[in-house]
Amino acid sequence: MAEAADRALESDAPSETLGSDQEMDQGMDQPMDQAMATSDDASDPSVAPRTEIPPIISVDDHIVEPPHLWKTWLPARYRDRGPRVERRRLGDMTWVGGAKMYEYELDAEDAPWCDIWFYEDLVHPNKRHVAAVGFDRDEMTMAPITYEEMRPGCYEPKARVADMTANHVEASLSFPTFPRFCGQTFYEASDRDLGLACVKAYNDFMIEEWCGDSDGALIPLIIIPLWDADLAAAEVRRNAERGCHAVCFSEIAPNLGLPSIHTGYWDPFFAACQDTQTTVNMHIGSSSKMPAASPDAPPAVAASLSFNNAIASMSDFLFSGVLVRFPELKLAYSEGQIGWIPYILERVDDVWKEHRAWAGVADIVPEPPSTYYYRQIFGCFFRDNHGLRSLDEVGVDNITFETDYPHTDTTWPHTKQVAGDMMGHLPAEVVWKIVRGNAARMLSLDIEPFPGT
Repeated sequence: MAEAADRALESDAPSETLGSDQEMDQGMDQPMDQAMATSDDASDPSVAPRTEIPPIISVDDHIVEPPHLWKTWLPARYRDRGPRVERRRLGDMTWVGGAKMYEYELDAEDAPWCDIWFYEDLVHPNKRHVAAVGFDRDEMTMAPITYEEMRPGCYEPKARVADMTANHVEASLSFPTFPRFCGQTFYEASDRDLGLACVKAYNDFMIEEWCGDSDGALIPLIIIPLWDADLAAAEVRRNAERGCHAVCFSEIAPNLGLPSIHTGYWDPFFAACQDTQTTVNMHIGSSSKMPAASPDAPPAVAASLSFNNAIASMSDFLFSGVLVRFPELKLAYSEGQIGWIPYILERVDDVWKEHRAWAGVADIVPEPPSTYYYRQIFGCFFRDNHGLRSLDEVGVDNITFETDYPHTDTTWPHTKQVAGDMMGHLPAEVVWKIVRGNAARMLSLDIEPFPGT
């Protein structure tokens, strides 16, 4: 991978070094805002011993794509029209929600420098709260940011693995940033041929460069051409042949103007995923429509309600018949948390039983919907004490753990302590499943069995 100094960022802007390697120790020493329980004193016989947290497999992290990605991985005939980074001045960003998300003034006089992606008519600034690791909590703002100001682990694979090692994380699955959580950027563009080339270039980068030299520490996660289910299926199969078993998809496709899962349109894609043991990963926000209440509510409202789309999406799948037709298809709700799962399972089973005369699913869902959840769906969390208190209903075999690096919600670099505070009271085999074993099963990873089994 090219070093930061070699990146094609044409500007006379001064470079900064807030994310440099020599500051790892400083980042490691930063206190967390969340109150964290003091570890039990192992020398006190009256205190029950805590379960040791094994090395973690994180199923939801993020990559800030390096500037050279499409310049390097696109076929030569597309490179002059592909996504590119320019360093420009950017005025204050304001949250407006919806598909637009932010408003800002480009090339504002004396404004901070920002490394910005340009693609067709799209302008996509890099933002500090998306590359938040290494900053104090009060500095994780919507400020513009350059690559030199980011921690290198945001965009450089070797630096990412080093940050994972410092954070007790053995392996990590990373979602895209510029393409958005399921590739909406290329779906919304006008040139379909260029869009398909950009999707394939991203996937080639993901498998060969981002993950290629990591010795399994970085797990590939691909995107698809959302505008064509057959092309999507072909891309799943192409990358499964290279060892990739995870793909991004929209939690609620009709919010993007795409056919719903009830139409049968996506069946070729689901068939390809089932045939190749490729898990369908649906991140919060992958429908480009975050839940909100009042239109003038602060961003904190949308952030608090972010799991609502996962509730709607899971209900959709459980009543769609998709999991009946594809009994080995695996779904994962990334960053959706888990505390809401027990009640929605109770409710869908009640509806299936009590409303069967008119609810429209008697012929397509032969068993209680919760049956398909326990068989085929995974939840994902980083902080959810309520969900952990409901393990019997959530399903000890159905949940996975994440660190959300490098976003504002990340538990880095204190993930082991956070996990221990939440789960240290649980039996060792349960903890192993939550932070490691379930993720391996979900992503078709070859790891050791739980000790003693």
